[in-house]
Amino acid sequence: MTVSDDLHSAAPGQSLDRLREYEFKAQLVEVVYRDSAGQICTVHDVVRDIFSRAGQDFILLGRGTMLPFDRVLMLDGQPISGTLG
Repeated sequence: MTVSDDLHSAAPGQSLDRLREYEFKAQLVEVVYRDSAGQICTVHDVVRDIFSRAGQDFILLGRGTMLPFDRVLMLDGQPISGTLG
């Protein structure tokens, strides 16, 4: 099931729309996120998939990195609402 099928998705809609567009176009995106150790990381990759598992939203990047959406801080320099702070 994809996030677009999940009516109870916790991820902000505008950010998901941008992610879906990146996925559809296979466009390179800069993703700034917090890793499991709390370090801020930046990657440049394509979005391969957006999905939900066990009630949590994930982004699968082209190189196989799976990111929980709630750890994503920025997409292409634009902050994700509700994740900063």
